[in-house]
Parts: sequence; C-alpha cells; structure tokens
Amino acid sequence: MATILGIESTCDETGAAIVVNGTIVRSNVVASQISLHEKYRGVVPEIASRAHIESILPVIREAMSQAGCTFDDLDAIAVAYRPGLIGSLLIGVTAAKTLAWSSGKPLIGVDHVHAHLYSVMLNEAPPIELPAVGLVISGGHTSLYHVNSWTDVALLGSTIDDAVGEAYDKVAAILGLSYPGGPIVDALAAKGDAQAIRFPRSLLGRDSLEFSFSGLKTSVLYHVRGVPKRNESRDATSAIPPPPTGQELFDICASFQAACIDTIVKKLRRAAEHVDAKSIIIGGGVSANRGLREALRDFELPVYFPPMQYCTDNAAMCAGLASVLLEAGLISGLDLDAVTYSQFRA
Repeated sequence: MATILGIESTCDETGAAIVVNGTIVRSNVVASQISLHEKYRGVVPEIASRAHIESILPVIREAMSQAGCTFDDLDAIAVAYRPGLIGSLLIGVTAAKTLAWSSGKPLIGVDHVHAHLYSVMLNEAPPIELPAVGLVISGGHTSLYHVNSWTDVALLGSTIDDAVGEAYDKVAAILGLSYPGGPIVDALAAKGDAQAIRFPRSLLGRDSLEFSFSGLKTSVLYHVRGVPKRNESRDATSAIPPPPTGQELFDICASFQAACIDTIVKKLRRAAEHVDAKSIIIGGGVSANRGLREALRDFELPVYFPPMQYCTDNAAMCAGLASVLLEAGLISGLDLDAVTYSQFRA
C-alpha cells in the first residue's frame, strides 16, 4: 500500500496530507487564508503567495505528525502543479521538489482539477461504475469531463465567462453579504421561495455542454438595483437602493440558486446522454452546496459527491490521485514546472 504526502497551494489554501492506498486519509491539514482576503472580496495573488510561504512548512510538519509517519515511510511526494495562481503554485511545487530531492522519493505532479474529481474516492472509495461524467464546480472552475478511468479524462465543456462559485460571490456582494458568498447564499436560499423570481437559465443552444452565468448575475443586479437608464452616470451611487433584507433577500437567494442548479442539472443530463455515462462524479467547493445535493438526490444515474471536508481545496485529494498515477508509472521529474492552466483543454 503506497503512502503518499500530498501538497496543495494552487490558490488561497495551503494544504498537506498523508493518504494510504489512494483512499485512506491519515491526515489532512489546511491553512485557510479567508480572513486575509475577505475585505477585498476575492483572492489577492500577492497576499496569497506570501501566506503560502509562511504556512507551507508548518502545514507539512503537522500533516506528518498527525499521521505518525516520517519521510522513510513515504513512497512518493505529490503536489498540485496546475492550474492556479502562479505565485501560489510555485510555493507548493518548490517545497515538493525540495522534499523529493532531499528524501530520494519519487515526485508526482497532479492536476488540481483532476484531483477534485478524484476526491469522491477519499475514505469511502465507492464502487463508481465508469464511464462517468465528471463536474468540477468552484470559484474558479465550472467544467464537465468524460471520465473513462482515473487516468483517462477528457474535457467536454466549461464556462465561457464566470465560474458558478464566482457568480455566487458576486451575487453575494450585490446583496450586501460577506465573502465568501456561496455558503451564505445557500443557507439563505433554504428560507426562500425558489419560484418567487424567474431568473434566466443560459443553456447556450440545444447541444451545448458549456456554461454561462454572467447573464444570471447581471439579472440579479438589475432586479436589486433596477435597470440603468440610458446615459445614466456611472457614478450615480446615490441612486443605488439599500440591499434587500428579510423574506425578499431569502427569495432572491432561492431564485438565483434555483437558476444555477437548473442549469447544472440540465447540462449534466446532456453530458450523460452524450457519452452514455453510467454515473455522475461531482467535485469542487460548490459540491458542498445543499441545494445541489438535494436536486440530484433522485437523478436518473448514481451521483457521487466528496465527503464534505474534501469539497474545498485540500491536499488529500492530490495524494489520493497520486497513488493512482504512481501505480500507472506516471512519475514527474525534478524539472516539474508550475503551470497556470489545466491539462484538460478543448
């Protein structure tokens, strides 16, 4: 059974984990940066990379300590080397390369998006029937994949503008809610009427497997603040009404979330028919969304979500996937470079 140290630093969370046999999580340590970026309502790359520098070694030490293992116990060291913010990626990749060189252990580079798909296997290792349609939904990604095996994955379609998690954050800002907005909007949506407001569902054509959430976000903006008049001054802030409250706020959240979920479910159904899928795999931060999980409970195919603690960015999913890659002989060299884009491209 392979014991692998995984390292994650693609965006704003520093993670390290020890995973055995691809599924058994011995430790999973994450240093979050939400408090650093909250006032900016988004991730500031320079702040993120500096925080990774401070956290990377303590997080690795803590993961090793919790798992009760030493470098002699490891079979490989894995790192998410793509996609992400270049400054953030470089911290994790440099740490992993240094540890691999000094310990003499194999280095395995993993695609962060690929690892999100694999996160459904952690701890429980469900018997997923393949081929499957994979969906990664987060603040930075909204993409569909054809999963023939864990080493044979192809992109089917992705967002042409905002990722769904990004749309949640922007709508939260419009509504005067704090950052990150996804969990807050999801919680408030549970108190609202999803049919109160008919927000648009952008399906981009009969057979399209791509997503678009920009129009939905703008529709919420116009509903809350009104449609701007022709030639209206852009700095006419005095005309902006106060954010909605009470039942009105709940109904807007519920109606917005319903539009997002309807779009996602329809795209999943299209993709499943397109590749004759046997199951659905969902990963990424938005896979923790209560409304989405409820909507897919009675889907016509088996739907697999990660355990809640592995929905957001973490190193356990990287180490787990690396076990599969190690078994397949897909080992990286010490010349591994950080890459800002995913290996899965159209």
